[in-house]
Formats: sequence, structure tokens, C-alpha cells
Amino acid sequence: MSESSTIQEKVGPAPAHGPTLYLLCGKIAAGKSTLARRLSAHPATLLISEDHWTSQLFSGDLKTIEDYGRLSARLRAAMGPHVVDILRQGLSVVLDFPANTVSNRNWLRSLIAQADVAHELHLLEAPDTLCKQRLRARIARGEHPFQVSEAEYDLFTSYFVPPGPDEGFNVVVHTPLQG
Repeated sequence: MSESSTIQEKVGPAPAHGPTLYLLCGKIAAGKSTLARRLSAHPATLLISEDHWTSQLFSGDLKTIEDYGRLSARLRAAMGPHVVDILRQGLSVVLDFPANTVSNRNWLRSLIAQADVAHELHLLEAPDTLCKQRLRARIARGEHPFQVSEAEYDLFTSYFVPPGPDEGFNVVVHTPLQG
């Protein structure tokens, strides 16, 4: 079964109410980037990927989770105003930056408020066993810009906090197909 068929599709046509900011929340190898590519197929929708930008700008400097925290904060500071401008120009944006912590979601919430646009937070609820299986396959293929060990997966996952109802996001939940 291909990776794209392992996520239950709950994405409909692009909203008719104007530009939308699409956000992604899920553990490493849950399928966020695969879903991001599908969402970006909507008309007038641009995909912006943290993995692409960090691999191009910081590849030699990304060695620890602390490096990731520091460098991804720099990238968010640079990209935030750009994303807001794109949304204000009437394009939708799929922001393939992890919405995996309250702090990251606060930043994303600020973009929504500044641009005054609709949003969807896509939560991928894949279990650790499936994510680790996909991670091993991804490492074997060698096609992802960052190779993450299972120990690093566990470390990053320890920071994962799913969005709560009090955060006020429009959440679209995706779960693995059963069977």
C-alpha cells in the first residue's frame, strides 16, 4: 500500500471563501508532507515547506534538536511576513511547518490573525508503530532532506502536543485506514 493511500482522505475542494492557510500537525513520518502536496494541488495554492528551506539554508548546521529549535525560529521569523503577504494577495498557502507544539501553533495563529484568512489545521493521528515503519522506509530510500533516527524520532515526539479545543483551530482529523 502506498503512503498516500494509508491516510483516510477528509479533504474536500478548496474553500470558496477566499484564501486559506492550511496547517499540518503530526509526528515525524505521519504523512504531513504527502498531505501538504495533495492540498497544494488546489487552484491558487502555494506550498511552503520547512524541510526544503532548512535543508537549503542550514543543512550543515542542523545537528541537534537545539539547532533545529534555533534555526527553525529564524526561518519562521523570516517567512512569517512573506506568508502573510501571499495570503493577502489572495493565494492560499499550505504551510508544511509542524504545528506540533502550542508555541508553534501560537505563531501560526498570529499569521492567521495578521492575514485575516480562513484556516484548516490538519491533524494526522498516526500511531508510533506506523510512523517508525514509514521512517525506516524513508531512511532506506534516502530521498528525504533530513534523516532522523528512531532515537531522534522519540526525542522529537516527546515534545508533540496535539491541538486542544481551547486553541480555537478548525481541525480536520486524518487517521490511518484500518485493515
